[in-house]
Amino acid sequence: MNKSALSRSLIPVLLLAALSACSGKPENAGPKPAAVGVLKVQPKPATITSEYVAKVEASNTVEIRSRVGGLLEKQLAVEGQLVKRGQVLFQIDPQPFEAALAQAKAALAEAEAGLQQSDRDLARVKPLAEIDAVSQQELDSVVARNSANRAGVEAARAAVKTADLNLDYTRITSPIDGILGRTQIRVGGLISASTSLLTTVYAPDPMYVNFSISERRMIELQRRLDLHAGDPVRTDGVFKIILADGSKYPQKAKLNLIDAAVDETTGTLPIRLEVENPSRTLLAGMFARVVVVADQLPSALLVPQRAVQELQGRTSLWIVGADNKAEKRDVTMGARIGSDWIVTDGLKPGETIAVDGTQKLKPGMPLAPQPLEAPPAETAEPAKLPAEPPKAGAQP
Repeated sequence: MNKSALSRSLIPVLLLAALSACSGKPENAGPKPAAVGVLKVQPKPATITSEYVAKVEASNTVEIRSRVGGLLEKQLAVEGQLVKRGQVLFQIDPQPFEAALAQAKAALAEAEAGLQQSDRDLARVKPLAEIDAVSQQELDSVVARNSANRAGVEAARAAVKTADLNLDYTRITSPIDGILGRTQIRVGGLISASTSLLTTVYAPDPMYVNFSISERRMIELQRRLDLHAGDPVRTDGVFKIILADGSKYPQKAKLNLIDAAVDETTGTLPIRLEVENPSRTLLAGMFARVVVVADQLPSALLVPQRAVQELQGRTSLWIVGADNKAEKRDVTMGARIGSDWIVTDGLKPGETIAVDGTQKLKPGMPLAPQPLEAPPAETAEPAKLPAEPPKAGAQP
């Protein structure tokens, strides 16, 4: 092999060696620090709450039914509008009842005429009986006839009163102030006495909010809030109502009722709140959520939920040590608070935790901390107790 061919064969080898030398790492260089978003944890106040599905109910609901039967002649109130107590809602055809009243009055007049005649007969016969001008049997007959006529007058008067009441019942009035519901029978329809439902009147203010609480949660409330069945109405803001759109109902809720017994089918205790409804925002049958303030923590350690590692029932955090090295530590978690979580054990105030970029961390790995901004304390949502498993047969 000549010198020229040897030189051409060595050039690639020398170039490869030079590239390898340029790209080589120092023998003593360690792993590159991992960039993580960190947060210094400081105590802050937190409110622990529990949440329940509730249903709104009118404080008074009256089904309007007629006491007499007949054809519906008029509807005198508008559906969905406010009505006053005593206001006429419907008119049943009164003609049959007017005729019955006239007949009863005629029967009364006839009975009174018979009583007057028997009174006169008794007045004539009684003196004659005293001088033995008539027999005792005739006197007894006149006395009995007079008593029967007197009783007939009383019965006729009762019949007149009944006929008058029935005529008055053809004017169906509202027994309460409220909102008139949908009419079930239209004008011209046949109404059966005491059975046909005409409509329903709902008292709009105040309203009731009903929900049920488990035995375990009830015991917790009794312990924390001194809340017991038979207590007077409470207005201390323990209960808050959240509407279906997520907005908070502005009026304060008062504790109206704690049932005296646990429902055996669901294992829950019914509770009823009373709330003012001046703007008539709440309607009977609406669903809402009741937030119950269960505890107030003056200094809770809150960490973002995304910073917590959960595996097989264990929870842990990545702690940034003084030398900026990663430390994995088991912690005990409490109630959740919006996007945060309360740490009850395993973390000290002032310690720094890794929040973002923790997927590939290993214990002892060097870190390049990048501070995150902590959320303002006033914007934090109330902490919520862990959700309970549904009871068998319980309604949502």
